[in-house]
Amino acid sequence: MALRCLQLLRPPHLSLHKSYSPLGLPRVSISDATWRRLSGSPPSSRLLCSSSDQPQLPQATDEGVNQNPQKSIVGDLLDYLNESWTQFHATAEAKRQLLAAGFELLNESDDWDLQPGGRYFFTRNMSCLIAFSIGQKYKVGNGFHIIAAHTDSPCLKLKPRSASSKSGYLTVNVQTYGGGLWHTWFDRDLSLAGRVILRDGNGSFQHRLVRVKRPLLRVPTLAIHLDRTVNSDGFKPNLETHLVPLLATKTEEIQTKSEERTNSNKSPHHDSLLLNALSEEMGCKCEEIMAMELNVCDTQPSCLGGVKNEFIFSGRLDNLASCYCALRSLIDSSNGLSDETTVRMVALFDNEEVGSNSMQGAGAPTMFQAIRRIVDNLVHQSMGEAAFERAIRSSFLVSADMAHGVHPNFSDKHEEHHRPGLQKGLVIKHNANQRYATSAVTAFLFKQVAEIHGLPIQEFVVRNDMGCGSTIGPILASGVGIRTVDCGIPQLSMHSVREICGKEDIDNAYKIFSSFFGNFSEIDKKLSVDF
Repeated sequence: MALRCLQLLRPPHLSLHKSYSPLGLPRVSISDATWRRLSGSPPSSRLLCSSSDQPQLPQATDEGVNQNPQKSIVGDLLDYLNESWTQFHATAEAKRQLLAAGFELLNESDDWDLQPGGRYFFTRNMSCLIAFSIGQKYKVGNGFHIIAAHTDSPCLKLKPRSASSKSGYLTVNVQTYGGGLWHTWFDRDLSLAGRVILRDGNGSFQHRLVRVKRPLLRVPTLAIHLDRTVNSDGFKPNLETHLVPLLATKTEEIQTKSEERTNSNKSPHHDSLLLNALSEEMGCKCEEIMAMELNVCDTQPSCLGGVKNEFIFSGRLDNLASCYCALRSLIDSSNGLSDETTVRMVALFDNEEVGSNSMQGAGAPTMFQAIRRIVDNLVHQSMGEAAFERAIRSSFLVSADMAHGVHPNFSDKHEEHHRPGLQKGLVIKHNANQRYATSAVTAFLFKQVAEIHGLPIQEFVVRNDMGCGSTIGPILASGVGIRTVDCGIPQLSMHSVREICGKEDIDNAYKIFSSFFGNFSEIDKKLSVDF
């Protein structure tokens, strides 16, 4: 009977056995261990929507992109999304993958000993990451080819004092981060993830990441019977008073303990039930938790969707999809650096959604400091004037952030001749007022990267009667004057708790980024602008 229930509950796009679609691509499957987990049995593996037994895919090469139609990173992206509930987890997972691929971990506080042909990376704040591979034939003054993206997404974050109660409920005080579509966070199964500072037995402190996978929180909507005009007047919640997650009902025992703490002037910053859930997850004592930085997260896993399994349904696609495509293209293209004359780099920043003005954001000089240190470290091999400045003049930056796909129900929100569609390719973003850093020259060069392998490119321009968003592109381009193109994978529902993009666009972005690392040096030689 239990198995029959699981079969009835199983979504139609998930299979208990490995199978292949008519296109020859592996379908998403789910393991027996995962189904045991869904049915309440003790967990024995990660809860992932993608198959753990997909066939090994061939790696990209320096000569270009493998055009094998079965080459797909979509399953691996789903794994990455399901691991990366927060910017901290996204960075930690990227770190794990880089170490597994043979990259050497650096510390910004240490001396660096870099060598041509080497592969390196470092993290800052565990929410920002710079990774790079040095060509075997690199000469000081040669350029850096960089793909930059951001690890953060709009979300709710716990306030420093989150413990609260009203009307017989224990609630959690939160603050909004970024420009989210906050109405989409109502009636979702929510939980907590982030980082915690723990005190250990010898008086030292540990920085630990935590993720509580089971639903802990929920923000309920008001019944229509009590808000009769909501459908005609619109749902307009007050973000301070209405967007407050429920944690539990307030029992008499909890009420008594709360009053005792209040009378003794020891009112806790966070509710004891919340601390118990965190300590249970981390295997520590509540009193060992010294500080925390937690995001409220949606617990629904990322997965494929649509009748043809052609869409990706997930939170945080903006901008973890770009992060993963960039990371994977660097890893896969770094196996053969024997003929490379440049440095290939990926830069993943935090705090883009709130302006990038932080030590871990694109507004900090992190990336340019890394470039200068790389140049300085290798300068003994070739003496020359203004090595760093010459390297910047020869460099090229791809600012990768998700793009607005045309919405079938709101197509008039797009400029008539610039309506990117899902499954139709990467989007180059243009704006005459420099909200994007793209120029005619950088757009042309990037199109050449895609054209080598016949990969589709779309273009986006915002309507003149609408405001235009921005990216880290202009921030980095203006920092030291590096050539930049802004591009992105088209998506719908941007900044919703649950977003959507096309499966083919993920693979297309990966292939273009791989082509960028493998072919841009030759393309760049064919065009001179300031000579």
